[in-house]
Formats: sequence, C-alpha cells, structure tokens
Amino acid sequence: MLNNDILRGVRYMLDLPDGKLVHIIGQAGLAVDANDVAAWLQREDEPGYRDCPDQALAHFLDGLIVHLRGRDESRPPQPVARRVGNNLVLKKLRVAFELRDDDLHAILATAGFPLSKPELSALFRKPGHPNYRPCGDQLLRHFLRGLTQRLRS
Repeated sequence: MLNNDILRGVRYMLDLPDGKLVHIIGQAGLAVDANDVAAWLQREDEPGYRDCPDQALAHFLDGLIVHLRGRDESRPPQPVARRVGNNLVLKKLRVAFELRDDDLHAILATAGFPLSKPELSALFRKPGHPNYRPCGDQLLRHFLRGLTQRLRS
C-alpha cells in the first residue's frame, strides 16, 4: 500500500488537521514542513503531489503512538524503522490504539475480511519465523476501513 494512502487514511480516521500531522511527526524526532505534509496528502493525479518517504511514515507511526499513549520515559527510545511494510504499519497501529487480538478480529470482520487466529498471529511474527505471513495491501486496506468505522461511529 502507498505510504500516502496510509497517511491519508489515518488522518481521516482521527480527523487530524495538517498542523497536527506535523506535530505528531515531530514528536518522533523528524522536523517536517506543513507544505511537505500537504503534498503527501494530495491525490496522485493532483498538482503538487509527492510520495511520502518511508522515513516520514515511520516517524508518523511512532509519533502517533506517543500522541495517543504518551511517551514511556522508563524505556530508551526505539530506533525508527528504515523500511516500512504493511506488517509494520499493522503492528504500529495495533500498539497506538491498544488493540487486542479480539479487537483485531472484530475490526477485520466488520470490514468484511475475517481471519482465523493463526492467520492473524502470523502477521505479527518476525520475517524469519516459519509461520510469518506478509500483510497484503487488501488486508491492510480492510483493516484501516474497519478501524475507521470503529473510531468514527
């Protein structure tokens, strides 16, 4: 899934203004300009569109965790991911919204994409694990749609 689509989806989900996105990204240690965020939120066919880099999305997801849950001063700051995949997005959103397995099952079922418990747990395994399963674009899209329905209703 495109980083821009993920950014737009979470922005819509939480009804965040552009300035708040700049603040959230800044909470994770990356200084961005409001013009950059505005360009990332444009549609691909609109003038001024730019691809959202992995670094910016990774900082946004980490900043979202801090924004929603607060900073944990007892732990050292975690390094920001260099490469952002669908599995990482799913993990970060799960942490940010404090979702349990039952919540994830309910969200995906609401969005019309039910998964079994083993299928869901395989998405959160490390890539080298024999039961690891990559998260596809369709699954992530349905998850974002279901989470949006849950939060905005």
